[in-house]
Amino acid sequence: MLHANENYSKIRASYLFTEIAHRVSAYQAANPDAKIIRLGIGDVTEPLAPAVVAAMHRAVDDEAARGTFHGYGPEQGYAFLREKIAECDFKARGIDVAADEIFVSDGAKCDCGNIQELFTPDVKIAVGDPVYPVYVDTNVMAGRTGANDGGRYAGLVYLECNAANGFVPDPSAAAGCDIVYLCYPNNPTGAVATLADLQKWVDWARANKSLLLFDAAYEAFIRTPGIPHSIYECKGARECAIEFRSYSKTAGFTGVRCGYSVVPKGLCAYAKDGSPVELRPLWTRRQTTKFNGASYIAQRGAEAVYSPEGAAQTKATVDFYLENGRLMKAALEKLGYAVAGGGDSPYLWVDVKSDSWKAFDRLLESANIVVTPGAGFGRAGEGYIRISSFNSRENVLEAIERFGKAL
Repeated sequence: MLHANENYSKIRASYLFTEIAHRVSAYQAANPDAKIIRLGIGDVTEPLAPAVVAAMHRAVDDEAARGTFHGYGPEQGYAFLREKIAECDFKARGIDVAADEIFVSDGAKCDCGNIQELFTPDVKIAVGDPVYPVYVDTNVMAGRTGANDGGRYAGLVYLECNAANGFVPDPSAAAGCDIVYLCYPNNPTGAVATLADLQKWVDWARANKSLLLFDAAYEAFIRTPGIPHSIYECKGARECAIEFRSYSKTAGFTGVRCGYSVVPKGLCAYAKDGSPVELRPLWTRRQTTKFNGASYIAQRGAEAVYSPEGAAQTKATVDFYLENGRLMKAALEKLGYAVAGGGDSPYLWVDVKSDSWKAFDRLLESANIVVTPGAGFGRAGEGYIRISSFNSRENVLEAIERFGKAL
């Protein structure tokens, strides 16, 4: 008899953004003339940078001739991109990361989900609450949790992130944990962590032989001086951290698909007998077995992000989104709402002081605006909504008018 993986049945009825899509589709079907402004899912709206488009066109031309055609590429990524990443994202900031410690992929979401395959089913995992659902659901699928009870899974440790702690938890809450997922700038709260905040986590992880999985997908939005762009800005982080990055928000690659992870040489987990097991060879093995690499065309596009033209163009687009957020944050604060995020993040975390799904429905029905209910990110997200800055300026200005009438 064929048995299904029953761990999937533990997952709450629908993935957050699927549930949002269902509700919006039902509303749109009933109200076909409604002009809906989507500020929910964090999908970009502005076109790719001209330098990126030109590079991808050249890459397509390469594929049209036998002499320049590329078939299967290296699973870890082409050297031309890995070397650019090492030089521009890390060495330019004085961070010690080598090209052969970088693994190019089809996005940070995949890497964040797949990395858990390297560890035994009994590792103890901590996540923030609120949390990006992928960190939780992939471990549920792998059988590391019990049932969902009141929005939390038995077996996971939840680190409550709230206004009182600036949405940055303290390591003392993770006692006994083997793996901790951290994301800064944070999705969904938009909060940032200081170097001192992250150094506490690194010191804790080193002392406890634990691992930090650091999601830096939104680092390109950081504008405040002194806020770290990488966990590796912390002393000793190479001994205890894996970092994930993405071109999805940095360069609008949500549809192109390209990102990367950093697994430093010498970073170890431990066998049952206590002997160290280096993780970089394990990740190499996993990727070469289960992944054929990001496309040559996507990687040439990513390489162009680091050209002088590409860097300026992608920064201008990120600045555009940040200005969207600034405008909405100012308007919501004027209406009397406490708003976290913005400034160094594309997300606004708005305290609506009410049931977050009811707030979602109210905004959809009375203002035709789609946001994300905070409860979808965990129990501590109740009472909040997340608003994305990814949209046209015209839609953002119209949304501000609608907020004023609906809120």
